[in-house]
Amino acid sequence: MKNFRTLDLNLLRVFDAVMTEGSVTRAAEVLAMTQPAASHALKRLNAWLGEPLFQRSAVGMTPGARATALWPQVRAALQDLERVLAPGDFDPGRDAAEFRLAMSDASAGVLVPALVAAVEREAARADLRVAPLTTRDPRTLLHAEEADLAIGYFPALFSAMLAEGERSLLRHVRLHQTPYVCVMRPQHPLAEQELTLERYVQAHHVLVSVSGRAYAEVDEALARLGRRRRVVLTVNQYHLAGRVVAQSDLLTVLPHSYVTGSVPGPVVVRPLPVEIGPLTVDMVWLARRDNDPAHRWLRERVLGAGVFS
Repeated sequence: MKNFRTLDLNLLRVFDAVMTEGSVTRAAEVLAMTQPAASHALKRLNAWLGEPLFQRSAVGMTPGARATALWPQVRAALQDLERVLAPGDFDPGRDAAEFRLAMSDASAGVLVPALVAAVEREAARADLRVAPLTTRDPRTLLHAEEADLAIGYFPALFSAMLAEGERSLLRHVRLHQTPYVCVMRPQHPLAEQELTLERYVQAHHVLVSVSGRAYAEVDEALARLGRRRRVVLTVNQYHLAGRVVAQSDLLTVLPHSYVTGSVPGPVVVRPLPVEIGPLTVDMVWLARRDNDPAHRWLRERVLGAGVFS
């Protein structure tokens, strides 16, 4: 059995840097060491593990399956050790920071203006980088540190977290819950009528779909009733769906909280003629960031933005 006490911490630092940079030379530059020293450290780690972690390729150092599997745990351990040795504090007016948030346009449209206002009130030196969320499972984004927070609707992720229990590497908090509603323009033929199931399925629809599939929870509910609707357009943004509906005779389904503040132009809102669950919006992050002072400050500002109520 390997004795982990004999493993040099610098070997793990080199491994982490090569995974990040894709090159031994760039890893050495990041770690302020020579390229031969970094290369020697990587060879020692390969020998300790009994197999090579990387293969040279035209694009740099390509990690093998063992390296890919080890990296999240190695990176987490290094970051935890860094925080233990130098936990420090975080003064938003003194300390510069960059935070990356992944969220849908619906969440961003409601949250970001209030979040920016909160940051400005503190005269914080924080820069916010908001990227579109194109998945219902943000684990890859978070583990690869492409996002500090993921904000959205993650049903499959929570099923996995529930199964993992205390072993889960993620944490989350519920920000918001809102019902879905049917949206149309005031000039739509159905705007002055009761939106019955029959009228709903006879209309034409635009669907907001992250995956691009023309099938959603509404369609599942209709299928249980033996009915189906015609989706003539799929888009991947609530904002675009709102614009299309405001200028056409298509219907769409949007979160009610989004409609009230973000849909361009006047629209009519009607309850859906089928039962579907509400939209839940959660904030998700890596468990190892729980006690990171800067990350905790960010989470508190998201929670305190005052728009998810």
